[in-house]
Amino acid sequence: MGRKTRKGRSVRNNKNFHIEQEQVTNAPHSFVIHKGLPGGHTLELTKDFRRVMEPFTATSLKERKKNSLKDFVSVAGPLHVSHLVLFSRTELGMYLKIMRLPRGPTLTFKIHNFSLARDVVSSLKRQMVVEEAFKHSPLIVLNSFSGEGLHMKLMASMFQNMFPTINLTNIDLNTVRRCVLLNYNPTTKLIEFRHYNIKVAPTGLSKGVKKMVQGKVPNLARCQDISEFFSKTAAMSESEAEDDAANHVTINQKIISRGNMESGKSAIKLTELGPRLTLQLFKIEDGLLDGEVLYHDLVYKSEEEKLEIQKKREIKRKLKETRKKTQEANKKAKEQLREENKVKSLKGMNREKESDVQMKKMVREANEATKMEEDDDKEYYREEVGEDPDADLF
Repeated sequence: MGRKTRKGRSVRNNKNFHIEQEQVTNAPHSFVIHKGLPGGHTLELTKDFRRVMEPFTATSLKERKKNSLKDFVSVAGPLHVSHLVLFSRTELGMYLKIMRLPRGPTLTFKIHNFSLARDVVSSLKRQMVVEEAFKHSPLIVLNSFSGEGLHMKLMASMFQNMFPTINLTNIDLNTVRRCVLLNYNPTTKLIEFRHYNIKVAPTGLSKGVKKMVQGKVPNLARCQDISEFFSKTAAMSESEAEDDAANHVTINQKIISRGNMESGKSAIKLTELGPRLTLQLFKIEDGLLDGEVLYHDLVYKSEEEKLEIQKKREIKRKLKETRKKTQEANKKAKEQLREENKVKSLKGMNREKESDVQMKKMVREANEATKMEEDDDKEYYREEVGEDPDADLF
């Protein structure tokens, strides 16, 4: 029976180990980067779009000029990244590329107009940017994307899959704080991108009562009594008078915001957060910035031209495979030659060791022969003279 493995101390004490829920892991994650010519507010627009894609995006992603597209694709799998959004700027204009990782397709949009988030917020009379709203992903609302053509279905599917799906039966309304609106104009073929903050306000209350319910401190400087404050503000508030009846909904859950009661009527109010984008679908590619062009807004090719392009792409692919096989064969040959040289060098080292052994043996034999000659001389002197020789004589 095999021994049961035990987790190490570092893994047991790590509080961030396996804390992500399954719904977080399965949610679509994204990288938002920029490439191309510098300037043109590309960096600011990239940061604003990262705010739109929060929380399932790399908000503090550090990118460098030497980083290629393969670098982001290689780390996308372990990080559960499913989409790559690329803002690029050329001499002809700005483009937005949305890629499905790891094999495509790629949608290329031309950016006709855009406004940064700081410009949109500064233009509002009542600015409302709540950081709590960015802790949950926004709703995606598509309008007029039901046109004919494969490119319309593919474009709508790409936008929908960029955000987590919503289960209407068990959704928590407190997590619905933002929405992304995409409006397609069939006449001009332009897409209007908008980003809003969602606020739920109670309806059917006077201005004074609404202030008290929402926990605001009333101004009683012009009132003699608190009852006078309620009697003067008995009319509806200005913002409520402007509300449309279509904005009124019945809430079937308990909302954290003050004044909204369960099973009571409330008004949905939207505050724009930015950025604003005016997009036009330019091209759809089958692969990741490479492959067969499924749709092009400006260029139309006949079936013969498509077959010719497909043949050229097939020849290019085969040539690439042949080159790759040749490189692998050359690599194996170099490794084999390196191993042979290593074996030869080891044999040479062993040969040098054998020569050293033989040299030591010869020196030992010479020393023994010399000692034997000295012993013979001493014996001859002893026989001839009849006494032992002196120690220093030999």
